[in-house]
Amino acid sequence: MAGRYELSDQRWHMIEDIVSPPQTMGRPRRDDRQMLNGILWILCSGAQWRDLPERYGPWKTVYQRFRQWRDDGTFDQILTCLHLRLREDGYMDLDTWMVDSTSIRATRSASGAGKKGDR
Repeated sequence: MAGRYELSDQRWHMIEDIVSPPQTMGRPRRDDRQMLNGILWILCSGAQWRDLPERYGPWKTVYQRFRQWRDDGTFDQILTCLHLRLREDGYMDLDTWMVDSTSIRATRSASGAGKKGDR
C-alpha cells in the first residue's frame, strides 16, 4: 500500500518507462520511484526541500532529480502519456476543455482601474 503522496504500484508501472530508463554505465542511481515520491511529497505538502523526510533520500538528490526531469522534459512526457491514457479509456475529451473564471478573484486594478485613493 502506498503512503500519502506516494505512487501505487499500478500508477508507477504506467510511467516507469519514462521516469526510469535502463542505465547501462556509470554509478548506480538512487531509486527513481523513491525520488519521484519525494518530489510528490514536496509538491503536495508545500514544505521546503530541506524538510523532506529521510525515507525519500537526501533532499539535495531529490531536488537535483526534480530539476533534471523538469529541464529535460520528463514531466512533460509523463503528462502526455497520462493524457493519452485518459483519452483511450474515455475519461477525457479534449474538445470540452475550458477554464472557469468564476472562482478567480481579480482586483480593481487588474482591469486597468487605479487603486482606491490614487489620482
